[in-house]
Amino acid sequence: MSKLQYILIIFFFGCFATIAQVSESPATVRIKGTVLGAEDNTPISGVEVSSNRGAYTLTNGLGEYEVSVAIGDVLVFNSPEIETIRHRVRTDEDVDVLVKNYVAPAFVQKQRSQNMSSFSGDVVIMHQTYLDSANFYKKKNIEKSIDFITQSIAQLGKRSNKKELAASLTTLGEVYKYHNQYDLAITSFKDALEANKTTKTTILLGQAYVLTNDYLNAEATLLPLTKIRGIVPFQQVQLFEGLGDAYTGLRQIDKAVDFYEEGLTVAKKNQIAPKMTDLNSKIADAYAKDNRTIEAEGFYGNSLKLAESQAPQRAIQEKEKVADFYNKKRRYNEEIELRKKSLSELDKLPEAQVETKGISIVPDTISAQRINYKIANAYIAQDQYEKAIPFLEKSIVQANTEDDLIVQKDATRKLSEVYEYKGDFTKALETYQEYVSVVDTLYIRKEQEISRAARFNREISTKQSRISGLEQERELSQSKYDLAMAEQELVRENNRRQKWVIYSLILGLIMLGLATFFFYRSNQQQKLANNLLALKSLRSQMNPHFIFNALNSVNNYIAKNDERSANRYLSEFSTLMRSVLENSEEDFIPLAKELELLKLYVKLEHSRFPDKFEYKVTVDEHVDVAAFQIPPMLLQPYIENAIWHGLRYKEEIGYLNIDLRQKDRDSIVITISDNGIGRKKSAQLKTLNQNKQKSKGMGNIKKRVAILNDMYTDKVDLDISDLESDGTGTKVVFTLKKD
Repeated sequence: MSKLQYILIIFFFGCFATIAQVSESPATVRIKGTVLGAEDNTPISGVEVSSNRGAYTLTNGLGEYEVSVAIGDVLVFNSPEIETIRHRVRTDEDVDVLVKNYVAPAFVQKQRSQNMSSFSGDVVIMHQTYLDSANFYKKKNIEKSIDFITQSIAQLGKRSNKKELAASLTTLGEVYKYHNQYDLAITSFKDALEANKTTKTTILLGQAYVLTNDYLNAEATLLPLTKIRGIVPFQQVQLFEGLGDAYTGLRQIDKAVDFYEEGLTVAKKNQIAPKMTDLNSKIADAYAKDNRTIEAEGFYGNSLKLAESQAPQRAIQEKEKVADFYNKKRRYNEEIELRKKSLSELDKLPEAQVETKGISIVPDTISAQRINYKIANAYIAQDQYEKAIPFLEKSIVQANTEDDLIVQKDATRKLSEVYEYKGDFTKALETYQEYVSVVDTLYIRKEQEISRAARFNREISTKQSRISGLEQERELSQSKYDLAMAEQELVRENNRRQKWVIYSLILGLIMLGLATFFFYRSNQQQKLANNLLALKSLRSQMNPHFIFNALNSVNNYIAKNDERSANRYLSEFSTLMRSVLENSEEDFIPLAKELELLKLYVKLEHSRFPDKFEYKVTVDEHVDVAAFQIPPMLLQPYIENAIWHGLRYKEEIGYLNIDLRQKDRDSIVITISDNGIGRKKSAQLKTLNQNKQKSKGMGNIKKRVAILNDMYTDKVDLDISDLESDGTGTKVVFTLKKD
């Protein structure tokens, strides 16, 4: 095969490989969307939106975000208030996330309601907008970020709302913390907590103390939060992580690991993937500091696996941390292998475009020039200088391209030393001269940075003074407002006291009325019980009296040897007695039933004295007998009295009339009349024994009538009079009401 054919084959394979690489490179799209609560479309701000290729952004106050990703990337939505959500990008369509059962934290809901009551809607929206802008520029431009925070505080004016002020000061502290201005961050967090104490700000203050190595203050700040219930899961993880950092700094490794593991448990339960990686890594760091290599290596293995499922930057960061661990343990081959993987993955990442103004921050340790430099050092530690030289040269070239003078300086010096070790003094001298040149450039750069830092510090001081001035104005306004509110509260307190006095008097009167009512009702109930007991007692006295008189009649028949009459009388008497005893427990019985008993009783008495009287029971046809009720044995004693004390002593045959007539719609009149000897003559004929035996029948009837009228409001009216003007005959008139 000719040389030309080889060239053509290589050319075609190269073109094919290039086309394949181009076809495999994913298309980049711009994805927009929102993150909202599913129930009421509540915007969820501060949600971290990242991709597995390194894209990153936050949702604003309206829950909106915008990020550049490639087709096939996985978007990850992470926030303290929601569970981690993942979505694979397949098209360039917007991705809207609806979070089910989302409930804003209680302090946010309360803050919103108070905001709406004390601020106009425009003020609230503008204040939040300024804070969103400050967060957007937090990592890009510290000056702009602080300007927006200042405007957010100024937007509040002189109104007193400590929660809004605290939100602005917390954001200011976060800006300072990101740019390593930890003293200013701590001051801002303290001011925010003084205005309004929240869990988020307290955790941020604890983290700032850890970053300044003030571990005791970090412990004192964070430890009380462990006793608070209801902290959202993400903040719980942050809290346990912060305490673990503090105890790691205090060299209390077992305590640190305990808190890290508590945080890891919460992170696993709530699927907070980034924190699962961080906590495994920090547990490994803690064990490494305690020279417990086996435990450390196990947790580093966990963190490496977990980091692979996250953004590439995080995976590279974890590889570099583990590589540093291998370096300390002099396991250089494992270190080199891991760093080479980091280099390979780093080459695939898109170039970050970050605008950084103001004070310079420490360069990111995860850069190609630094990794190459560390690989070279690992080879040098094994005296493999030939392998170290290419990595040092790459590091120098990359550092020069990235304008990283620190790495360029260190790599150039190290390369000069390597040439010196090899005995190539010419190259060693040339490289050393390059090193001197870089040092001179770095010195000039440092002077410029010092000048810029001084100017920047003056600008920061000016901005901080303005913020302090705004706070002082607000404090003065707050004092005036508090004074006015105190006066209003005093007036309200006086009004409240007056109302309490009035309400107490009204309540006292109501209680007195209720006591009087219950006392009266109790008396009435007691009186009713007493009356019922008295009625029962009187009825029990009536029954023996009636039975005694009836048995006297039976005895009379027996005395006359009139056995048939005695048997007939006893049979009818037993029927009468059964009915009387059945009715003895009732207060009232139907009038018709009482009339039947009376007719039976009169019949029995007439059979004893057939030659003494005739009787007649007349019921007016207009009387509705079924509508009336009558106390049992109420009429019988008067009928008995008429027969035994009036008609029995009459020489000729007398008469007994029982008459029922309708008086009106609700009452009837029952009249018992006889033409006997009369009440006066009957009293004269009583024997001495009868006078000694005081009759109880009439007295009991009068007592029963009195009690019934007391209980039922004049239920029965009784009137007794002589039938004739000469005192003969007796007339008893009962007036009985329906109800």
